Amino acid sequence: MTDACGCGHEESDRDELEEHEPERLWQISELQFAAASGVFLLAGFLAGLGGAPDSVVTGLNALALALGAWTFVPGTLRRLVRGKIGVGTLMTIAAVGAVILGEVAEAATLAFLYSISEGLEEYAVARTRRGLRGLLSLVPAEATVLRDGSQTALAPAELVVGDLMLVRPGERVATDGVIRAGRTALDVSALTGESLPIEAGVNDTVYAGSINGTGVLEVEVTTTAEDNSLARIVNIVEAEQSRKGNAQRLADRIAKPLVPGIMVLAAVIAITGSLLGDPGTWIQRALVVLVAASPCALAISVPVTVVAAIGAASRIGALVKGGAALEALGRIRAVAMDKTGTLTRNQPAVVEVATTAGHSRTQVLDVAAALESRSEHPLARAIVAAAPAHGDAEGVEAVTGAGLTGTVDGRAARLGRPGWIAAGALAEQVTAMQHSGATAVLVEHDGVLIGAVAVRDDLRPEAAEVVTQLREAGYRIAMLTGDNERTATALASQAGITDVHAELRPEDKSAIIHRLREDAPTAMVGDGVNDAPALATADVGIAMGAMGSDVAIETADVALMGEDLRHLPQTLTHARRARRIMLQNVGLSLGLIAILIPLAALGVLGLAAVVLVHEVAEVFVIGNGVRAGRTRHLPPAPVAADAPAVQGPASVRTP
Repeated sequence: MTDACGCGHEESDRDELEEHEPERLWQISELQFAAASGVFLLAGFLAGLGGAPDSVVTGLNALALALGAWTFVPGTLRRLVRGKIGVGTLMTIAAVGAVILGEVAEAATLAFLYSISEGLEEYAVARTRRGLRGLLSLVPAEATVLRDGSQTALAPAELVVGDLMLVRPGERVATDGVIRAGRTALDVSALTGESLPIEAGVNDTVYAGSINGTGVLEVEVTTTAEDNSLARIVNIVEAEQSRKGNAQRLADRIAKPLVPGIMVLAAVIAITGSLLGDPGTWIQRALVVLVAASPCALAISVPVTVVAAIGAASRIGALVKGGAALEALGRIRAVAMDKTGTLTRNQPAVVEVATTAGHSRTQVLDVAAALESRSEHPLARAIVAAAPAHGDAEGVEAVTGAGLTGTVDGRAARLGRPGWIAAGALAEQVTAMQHSGATAVLVEHDGVLIGAVAVRDDLRPEAAEVVTQLREAGYRIAMLTGDNERTATALASQAGITDVHAELRPEDKSAIIHRLREDAPTAMVGDGVNDAPALATADVGIAMGAMGSDVAIETADVALMGEDLRHLPQTLTHARRARRIMLQNVGLSLGLIAILIPLAALGVLGLAAVVLVHEVAEVFVIGNGVRAGRTRHLPPAPVAADAPAVQGPASVRTP
């Protein structure tokens, strides 16, 4: 939180409270002070009705004023020293003016109401983001280095450029480097969003946080721990979150020009009136103008709208992290979406089986599943799921970067990538599989090619529907992914997306979001560590919560907590409506001020009448703000089928 949030705390105060962020309404300090202020304010009112001495009533009201003002006056004064003006400035001036006029109860009422609004705003703010700590867990605690013919364990921070790391199967790479010996399949999903492991061999680049597959690698270090891929992600996230933190909320953007204008107007009224008439009368009118200009309705209605809207969003499966995020979400006009885990289910499945003459689909899948049955590779799980009644293979061995060999039904069998196994008569079909965005593997039994299996991470059943809804609502849609261009283009076409950016690293996604933001307020929807910089860079970051990594969820401003992508257009529509209600309340508050100021300046309305009008307006705008809590629930989600439930369903080819 920053000054723009108007919560009266210094940035350093926020840092100290990161580990103690309140989670319950009654734990908010502003609301605790507001409650105490309200008790003394009520006591003063009842004491006045009971005929208590004026000194007692004034004393109770003064205590109420002090407690309420403590939530915003100190912070307001600190911000004024730095030349920053917000709603709190005008509220402070209005309270001081009321005290000068002898209306301590009115000043206490202003402080009480504003302390409530500050507490509600604080409650709506996101709990401290812990995403950067999650990033650090992707780096192993130590790395094995080959020095002088022996193996030495070092902390990643001790690695220097030129060191030769030994990376065993299943281990994470400690920092960026280039493979000098070995071949493997790398799981880089956390960094690039690539849905399936990628093959890597000598002279290929590997990145910090990647998970080594089956081969032993010797990797030459090319960057230190302070400057590797994960470090760059951290730097981007930190910089972009700082940028967002400095953005002012709606009420403060309005107050910035309003406050000096009101102060100048009050001074002009007091000085001009004193020159032309009774100074006492005109100074009093100037003070009443200050009270009339206090944005009580604005101060209380916007937080009420925020809390109501955020509460409603949570009921439809969207966690919105604060009022600033809600306001920004209502302004969004462009949506960039990650592919893996966002548009797709992140569940690779067999989408096509091609067979050679004399062999059946079942035979191809049974042989393939027998070889893959003990593998944890995502592709293997998809093939095994497609042939649940498969037999067992014997003597299975992995050929690094190529495939598997073994014995099935007493005969030699192989499964692997095209090139290692000749595609032969299936060459055209294999090429078609790859062009459709699938990963193709060939199956050989007893020395004979029997078929090819295509595995693809399919779109969510509702993806095409969601893209259509967003486009009809006027949003520009783009897809950003680390996957290869062929896969990305194929799936984007099925979803109805034409603006596709593929083979991106995290910093590339962030750069593209920067460009999109130049044209329109942009939201980024993602679910992985690789999406964190883009989520932070976007005007609003939206994480797919159920499948998303902790890093993505904590970095984002909004988290969709279910797996139904239809919550995205629903949440955007809800935020637009909430923002309209905010603007209605802002317009009413400013219109009220515009009417009250001349009436107060001309003496038509006194302090009591001004206060009464303010109180009535506050009740109205609070009621209007509560409307933001209304929303509708989605019908049951579509059932995901084994085959893609989108245009151009995959075909199964048999003899």
